[in-house]
Amino acid sequence: MGVFVFLPLVLPLTAWPVARLAEHHLHPRTATRLLTAVAAVLAVCSTLCLALLMVVGTAQLPGNPLPDAWSDPEVRAALPYDEIAGRAAIPALLALLAVCARALLRHRSVRRRAARALAGLPDTPVAVLPDAAPYAYALPAGRRARDRIVVSRGMLARLGPAERRALFAHERAHLTGRHDRLLLVARLAAAANPFLRPLRTAVTYSAERWADEEAAVRVGSRRVVARAIGRAALASGGAGPATLAAFAVAGPVPRRVAALLAAPPPAPRAWPPLCTTVGLALWGAVVGVAVSALSSANSAVTLYAVLKAATPL
Repeated sequence: MGVFVFLPLVLPLTAWPVARLAEHHLHPRTATRLLTAVAAVLAVCSTLCLALLMVVGTAQLPGNPLPDAWSDPEVRAALPYDEIAGRAAIPALLALLAVCARALLRHRSVRRRAARALAGLPDTPVAVLPDAAPYAYALPAGRRARDRIVVSRGMLARLGPAERRALFAHERAHLTGRHDRLLLVARLAAAANPFLRPLRTAVTYSAERWADEEAAVRVGSRRVVARAIGRAALASGGAGPATLAAFAVAGPVPRRVAALLAAPPPAPRAWPPLCTTVGLALWGAVVGVAVSALSSANSAVTLYAVLKAATPL
């Protein structure tokens, strides 16, 4: 395996430039999908290599259930710094699994609580709760329910008719684009590798910008959407259900408002030219993903061959 087994653990650093530039130079829809895919691949590759390191480290522990031949010097020679890296990978992988499980449980808990809050209400696309606290969020479909937009009377009271249309269009864009799944993938990727946290932040912001632009097209006015975001943010104070796409909550509100007021609508071009800064950053991320995938595959195949040769028939 050599040093190739360590590369996927640090190659997420190659995606930092595109995570920073994509939100300014790519269409929000393209940026959201691209960064989510990059984060997912890099997270899977780094987790796989961490698991390979753990196998070598576990084989060195006394009383382990693995075959004794897996701790032979020939096997450990395939991994540089086997005594340190192999044993360090055990608590690292356990911590990774615990953090990912916690994120999944929290996501599921929040969705259950949100669904229970709608118990007894008519099964309509828009659920209006009689709360004075201002909030609005998109609730994706569950096993026995449809996609719904949840909004409080307190939020509706603070918005005008045009701004209400912008709110509903924004949340409907979250549901149509399945942003909840993209956000969950980005959250799990960041939990699997801390180097992917900038991508999670960029995905969260780009998903909100995607919904903002969809709402602007439906309403026909970017200024109305920007005004609705600002008023909703001031009313809600940035509070909303965790892990759910909420209006004017996720993502830096001033930057979103500025993008709607100052900047023209983003061009739908999916891939920037190579000679541009964002083009170079994008190709750098693609190369990082490719090297990470090849390194993890090479490490997995090599370790499998070594372990198979060392295992007695």
